[in-house]
Amino acid sequence: MRDNLSASSRFDTEETGVELNCFPYSVQHDDEGVCLLVKIGPHRILLDCGMENISSLHKGLTKSARRGSSPLPADVVLLSHAHPDHARGVLALHKAFPLLPIYASEVTTKLLPLNWPEQNFKEIPQLCHALPLRSPIELQEGLVVELFPSGHLPGAVAILLTYTTEQRSYKVLYTGDFFLSNSRLVEGLRLEELRGLDVNVLIIEGTYGTSRHPHRRNQENQLAERINRAIAEYNSVLLPTPALGLGQELLMLLRSHHHFTGRDLDIWVDGTVAKGCDAYLELLPYLPPSVQNFARHQPLFWDERVRPRVRRLQPEQRVVVGNSPCIVLTDSTADLGEYCQANTGPWLILVPEKIDIKVNKQYLAPTTVESYLLAQHSDGPGTTQLIHNLRPQHVLFVHGSPAYLADLTSLEELQNRYHIHSPAANTLVELPIGDTFVQPAAPETNYEGELTELETVITITLPEAITEDPRWREFADTGLIEARWQGEEIVLRGLSQRELLNQSGDRYNLSDVDCCGTCRHQRGQRCWNPASPLYNFKVTLEGYCPAFERSSTTES
Repeated sequence: MRDNLSASSRFDTEETGVELNCFPYSVQHDDEGVCLLVKIGPHRILLDCGMENISSLHKGLTKSARRGSSPLPADVVLLSHAHPDHARGVLALHKAFPLLPIYASEVTTKLLPLNWPEQNFKEIPQLCHALPLRSPIELQEGLVVELFPSGHLPGAVAILLTYTTEQRSYKVLYTGDFFLSNSRLVEGLRLEELRGLDVNVLIIEGTYGTSRHPHRRNQENQLAERINRAIAEYNSVLLPTPALGLGQELLMLLRSHHHFTGRDLDIWVDGTVAKGCDAYLELLPYLPPSVQNFARHQPLFWDERVRPRVRRLQPEQRVVVGNSPCIVLTDSTADLGEYCQANTGPWLILVPEKIDIKVNKQYLAPTTVESYLLAQHSDGPGTTQLIHNLRPQHVLFVHGSPAYLADLTSLEELQNRYHIHSPAANTLVELPIGDTFVQPAAPETNYEGELTELETVITITLPEAITEDPRWREFADTGLIEARWQGEEIVLRGLSQRELLNQSGDRYNLSDVDCCGTCRHQRGQRCWNPASPLYNFKVTLEGYCPAFERSSTTES
């Protein structure tokens, strides 16, 4: 892996006397997990512990104990979220070093036991302490930690470390796994919460490399359409999935997508995916308001009354569950042959992209194996967008295949602005901080929206970052927008009231023209016509849309 430390006139890495470095025990290049030791001044912070074998954390402890220092691998442990590749070593870590303090978000502390399904939940000790979100907490003298929701999974956080001396503050942000877009059960990371933090070092995941993905809703629609087509062709659908996150997202998609709502269809949930659903039910107050509202009207997961029915699959049912078309969600490690039996119908096995799930293609029943994309991490543009919003001196890429991380580190837009690192495991990365670092100019901000085409009507959905901006009210105060091509780009321009009142320089009487003031669907200066692009918007009386229908009170 490359470690780009090429000289640049924008950096002055003058030594400041404070030691700042990162030693990665493992970086999730394959499936070894993530475990990083950050040293900042006198403090040693272990970020995540996703290694199954924690023997490497014992090295050097005997030597440090002889010097009289603490015989612990770190002073404190901070967990980004509860997925196995970030947390499966925590139980072994706690047993080996019971005095080592471990912290995480409150939701993560509740989800952690799912990493050890073979253990009795009641016998698993209290592994870590819960920290509040968006609240700076001084864990040790001069060391403050603050957690920010990062999307990806309930309870997942980005971790901000701040070490303050008499001379200055040093800030390190670790993203864990992050996702900028909203998903069914998790709200995305909010860039505005992190912008302006003056971060010196950013440790960021690069799971998807420089890949560019379609909008999340488009991904969901494509998957739902494929499942719908399979059911129509009398196939059953088998979805092997991790226990936490993707499994529950798939269930919510199947329960709420128009292809399946009200349909006489059984959705069976097996193994630890079912346990993950039970855990989510305990977290309902922490889930997005839209999910809580859904749960007020019907059960979030288990429901045999509302169609499609969602049921737990018992072991004895596996051999017969595919007799009629149905959908089965099971563990990513399950033996899929237990479902695709000779006496069942044909199966479509759908495996998620970027998740290594072993599929044995020799089954008793006819099977088709395909992949789908339902992203849980930000893509390349999302990754660079976060970096440019933070503008750190150093960027460390972890979590991703070496090829994908190499794609990110070779981006000129990053190489020309930041010190780029992508270390292998057991490779110390020194992170000198320059007092006179010149912040690179912020790139132009791009926002992600959604465009839907239905026959001759095109709907453009804009993100809240635009619609909540005060400038939007001035931009679209009439409710009418002009769209025109400019080369390969489409340019939107709001039409002002002055333009509408003075078209061609002529004044006109409202009663004489087709406009919102004479439309039968305008009430209280709001459009009530579902067929209109202005539906439910506040309109000016001089406005107009193609769905105009003259009011009977204005007809002669």
